[in-house]
Amino acid sequence: MHCQPEYKGPVYIWSKNKQICLLCDEPSDSALALCSSCQDELPWLGAQCSVCALPLPAASLTCGQCLQRLPAFRRVIAPWRYDFPVDSLISRFKHHEKWPFGRLMAELLSQFLHYRYDEGLSRPDCLLPVPLSRRRLRQRGFNQAGMLAQWLGEHLQLAVEPLLLLRTQDTPAQQGLGARARQRNLHQAFALAADTPVAGRHLALVDDVLTTGATAQALARLLINAGARQVDVYCLARTARPDTPD
Repeated sequence: MHCQPEYKGPVYIWSKNKQICLLCDEPSDSALALCSSCQDELPWLGAQCSVCALPLPAASLTCGQCLQRLPAFRRVIAPWRYDFPVDSLISRFKHHEKWPFGRLMAELLSQFLHYRYDEGLSRPDCLLPVPLSRRRLRQRGFNQAGMLAQWLGEHLQLAVEPLLLLRTQDTPAQQGLGARARQRNLHQAFALAADTPVAGRHLALVDDVLTTGATAQALARLLINAGARQVDVYCLARTARPDTPD
């Protein structure tokens, strides 16, 4: 007597699946599409500002800008500097629809966040992707921050609310603008969706790169003014210079 049905077709065995590293094209030695050698050589963000994650020469310091005026967000969590090859991976994901690169970085960011949660970092109530303008969304066809937030939500088991934040003004591109110009550019550029529950919640903004922090500051101030308890920023990379392209 056989309790299992007979099946003579090929059987997929997950443990024998061989991933190919997206950086060196060699077989990966992990479940990720990235080998351990290439992962070790990524531009990991070391010593940084304890608030905005700006790269600094020593750890446990706060940068001059944050000392002068604390931003509305509590902290920025970013695993990498915006440097090669992370800058290339982000650009290919963002501008050339190479979604496997984005998914790989989201998986690595989720691992990094799990590690930080184990160290005592508080988990947010939900993830909020930074919204794109309608014009740029039509041009690109997708919101890279929205895709990152969905992938992070799956790995971290966190809710994602992609429609809570609205981009109400189609502002000019931020590329090449300094910090003050970016702030003026974003004045009243965002709004909350009607009847949105924000008061008392711990929220985390999700984006690909943090440059001057002007976008994160504008959104965090909007959420704090609406009663949010805390706003963090999760992103893939942090630039060392405010003039780095978005």
